[in-house]
Amino acid sequence: MSLLFDSFWRAAAYCLHPRVILLSLLPLLLMAALALGLGYFFWESALDAVRETFESWSILAAMIHWLEGIGLASLKSVLAPMVVVFLSTPVIVVLALLMVAAFMTPSMLGLVASRRFPLLERKHGGSFFGSALGALWATALALVGLLVSIPLWFVPPLVLVVPPLIWGWLTYRVMSYDVLAEHASADERHTLIRRHRVSLLGMGVLTGYLGAAPSLVWASGAIAIVFAPVLVPVAVWIYTLVFAFSALWFAHFALAALQALRRQTEAVEIVPAGAGPRATDVIEDARVIPLPPAEADGAPPSSPWARS
Repeated sequence: MSLLFDSFWRAAAYCLHPRVILLSLLPLLLMAALALGLGYFFWESALDAVRETFESWSILAAMIHWLEGIGLASLKSVLAPMVVVFLSTPVIVVLALLMVAAFMTPSMLGLVASRRFPLLERKHGGSFFGSALGALWATALALVGLLVSIPLWFVPPLVLVVPPLIWGWLTYRVMSYDVLAEHASADERHTLIRRHRVSLLGMGVLTGYLGAAPSLVWASGAIAIVFAPVLVPVAVWIYTLVFAFSALWFAHFALAALQALRRQTEAVEIVPAGAGPRATDVIEDARVIPLPPAEADGAPPSSPWARS
């Protein structure tokens, strides 16, 4: 538990590093360009698709007519854009995570390794293709989980539990591999993930909750739609910083755990002294002391504890 909190405050401090702040702008620019491009080409068609869906569902159509009857006709024009933004937010989160994993994680991992673990041996137990394939596979599973769980989002308690759990699992899967791919061997990586699975998953879930915080900017309703060109880049930047923090947190935690694992492995290794057949070594005062060879036949054995 001390390792968990120690890596947490170190990651928070590293988020103020100028290098981390500058790196967070690169995914922001890419995501902003992608969001504006998709919005320019598909915004109107997405709104039309949502409106047609509303009209095809009798329950939603009756609800909209009821809202118009009580003087809330303006809500109809706001509802479709809010649904489009609400459904596009998970895609933005996933793309931001992939941008961080692709562009920021290697640089921040190098920053942590050079400042805290300059002597830690790099065994290159992972590869870029392994990271890319694992990230794509985990992302596909996460997106399927999100689509399947959308009906649960309308239940107030579950909307606060299900999406962060999915984000946490995705973050745990992607970051655990990336931060250990260069320094740990394949066996060390599997050992660390198995040994610290609960802590790593908890770190992912916490960052999932932090990643859900920027969604509160859409709680203002119509005002959020009006200022969407400004709020979307701000939300993406906040998402990027959250995932940058998670990359730093996983890097500090994983490299410290790897260093502790190697020290533990080295501590249990005992090199036998001398050559040739010997009796069982006796360890006294943390020193390896070989026993003397067996006495000749007929002679009384001498005690290893005898003092001259």
